[in-house]
Amino acid sequence: MVRVSRSSFRFLVRHSGESRNPEPPDPDQGEASVNKQPVVYILASKRNGTLYIGVTSDLVKRIWKHKNNMVEGFTKRYGVHQLVWYEVHESMESAIKREKRLKEWKRKWKLELIESSNPNWQDLYNTII
Repeated sequence: MVRVSRSSFRFLVRHSGESRNPEPPDPDQGEASVNKQPVVYILASKRNGTLYIGVTSDLVKRIWKHKNNMVEGFTKRYGVHQLVWYEVHESMESAIKREKRLKEWKRKWKLELIESSNPNWQDLYNTII
């Protein structure tokens, strides 16, 4: 597992010279795929609300899809759209292992994990685009 600061992560996922566009880059347009990085993330409906744990190789695009209800299922049904925590990994294998472990955690532990790095439960999406 690799811990990366928010500013470093923004550098990893942002295209050089790209403006802040609310829609994520299209991975089929070449350069975007270079910026992919395995990430485990937690979404919440609100502070201490419903939680969702997921894994992706394109965090900006995945969160954008959750926020725009393009992902069918749990997050759309329960309005779980706030990115409250994420962790960058070197490989998809390690990210998937971490995701599975986190899903086994007690709720209290998950809340403590979120609050250790995001005590105000701010939506971190704007920090990664």
